[in-house]
Amino acid sequence: MTSVYRVLVSFCIAILLTTVAPRLGPGPQAATHRVHRAQPETAPPVVASNLPAYSLPADKLTKAVRLSQIRVVLDIAGSLWGVAALWLLLATRATARLAAWSRFFLSRRWMQGWLFFTLILVITTLASLPLDIAAHMASRHYGISVQGWGSWLSDQFKGLGLTVLFAAPILLLFNRLVRFSPRRYWIWGWLVSLPLIVLSVLAEPLIEPVFNTFEPLAKNHPALVAQLETVVARTGTEIAPDRMFLMKASEKSNGINAYVTGIGATKRYVMWDTATDRLPDDEILFIFGHESGHYVLHHIPKILAGTAIGLFFVFWGCARFASWLVYRFGARWRLGGIDGMGSLCSRQGFVVLLLALSIANLVLQPVSNTFSRYFEHQADVYGQEAIHGLVPDPQKTAVSAFNHLGQAWLEDPHPSPLVEFWEYNHPSVQTRANFAQHYDPWADGGSGEFFQK
Repeated sequence: MTSVYRVLVSFCIAILLTTVAPRLGPGPQAATHRVHRAQPETAPPVVASNLPAYSLPADKLTKAVRLSQIRVVLDIAGSLWGVAALWLLLATRATARLAAWSRFFLSRRWMQGWLFFTLILVITTLASLPLDIAAHMASRHYGISVQGWGSWLSDQFKGLGLTVLFAAPILLLFNRLVRFSPRRYWIWGWLVSLPLIVLSVLAEPLIEPVFNTFEPLAKNHPALVAQLETVVARTGTEIAPDRMFLMKASEKSNGINAYVTGIGATKRYVMWDTATDRLPDDEILFIFGHESGHYVLHHIPKILAGTAIGLFFVFWGCARFASWLVYRFGARWRLGGIDGMGSLCSRQGFVVLLLALSIANLVLQPVSNTFSRYFEHQADVYGQEAIHGLVPDPQKTAVSAFNHLGQAWLEDPHPSPLVEFWEYNHPSVQTRANFAQHYDPWADGGSGEFFQK
């Protein structure tokens, strides 16, 4: 699953809710790019059982180790800088000046609030731009991205436009809730956040075409769709051909990816064209089985339910922490108001809540990633079982797919356990490939965890 940590509606809501809309896919974990990973030009050789199931040639291994270090540094720096940027806006009293300027420039209160939060969003986005540029430079240098700078900047402006369009009104709404109920606003905010989270998941597939080109998978790959329907029949998923799409990822990336996204009327399966062009059909069936597992095992509803429960405690804790911050620094930051709670009601005081939520998001990242890795492992098991009897050797197919996955995105075969625990929202490719290599529940007449035969 990816976390779509930075763009689309999920990003806009994440600014306030410390969550992301679930998009579920086969690929590796998060780093500076927040996308999945997968494959080279030729299939890797079958490895002996006493050797690691996932490996890289010496030249790619060197690049993978270096790129992994860059990704980790940029990701940690990005998380810390996001917190630091909000702190600096408060500590330099820039938020107080922005609030005063918006009052001077506009007369209507709601327009003042909209302008204030728009400026906060633009400033924080621009503050993160140098790290985003560094990440794209690294991706281009190591051959992961082929997207030109003009196209990349266009995507950044589109993302900023959507952020302002959706996030500014949401922040304004939550600021009004604080003013409406200064002591219990966190409960009202939690209740309002629940439909917004569902809406973000529902709307994400509708906004994705702003950034990439999509077309029906059956348009150019009717034979592949026919094979995928055999997996649909076995798994019982309701993914009709008209909900299978091809994304023209080759315009921007050398990576390979596939994912499921949306709920209800927007539920769909998406395959990158780089995957259909390079992966053999049996591996595509395995990936599709993995994606089907996310739906059959109800991972999206479980993520939404877990997020709802978690946010209740996050909102409560952040409200208390924000009140302490206002009590401790309110006068220095010129937040306004007579007491701590009154200061939180002001626009500049509301930024303290955003700071508290950003810190919570950073601290709780390993928790959300742990649950994500568990769901991805379940989907791996489901996918390998789903293709049993449909491909000659499910173990070999899965191992080969994971090698393609790791080689395409230059995944380090031996990541630090601490980095994997904190940063990875998927198990490492090595972990996944090793499991797939030895997973054969039907040996000696056994049965699978999800399929009896």
